[in-house]
Amino acid sequence: MPSTELSRAYDIAAPPATVLAHLAEPQNYIGLSPLLVDVRDIRRENGVTHYAAVERFRFLGLLQHDNVIQVTIRTEDTHLPDTATVSGEVASPGGVRMTYRFTITARPDGSSHIIDTLHLHTPFGLLHYAAAKAGAVQTARARVLSHRLNNPT
Repeated sequence: MPSTELSRAYDIAAPPATVLAHLAEPQNYIGLSPLLVDVRDIRRENGVTHYAAVERFRFLGLLQHDNVIQVTIRTEDTHLPDTATVSGEVASPGGVRMTYRFTITARPDGSSHIIDTLHLHTPFGLLHYAAAKAGAVQTARARVLSHRLNNPT
């Protein structure tokens, strides 16, 4: 299976515990990705959260396809207040598989440095398309997460 790794680093003006709490909740991913429009069937088992997420793809501005993906979330908070991680897997019915990891590290000013890493595996012929979409999602996620946690309501 063709594969690639994508990584983005950015800073958030919130402490690691706040970032971890936000990324640990499936509902908070709606809007973190411009593709994600719904989460459902959330269940928690032995420290792992499982859920279904709906990605909405639009083609040519006319056609719409809802892709239901299966997602897991694992959190590691034993090194707070200094570091934390959120990681998991994504499985798409089209055979696209992804593992992800957010490494959250405290900065001296109390903010957080985030490294968002994706390992993407696709069927032959889909890697370029899937990597372009995943990279766009990472870029949007950094902006939206920063806005949400820098400007809490």
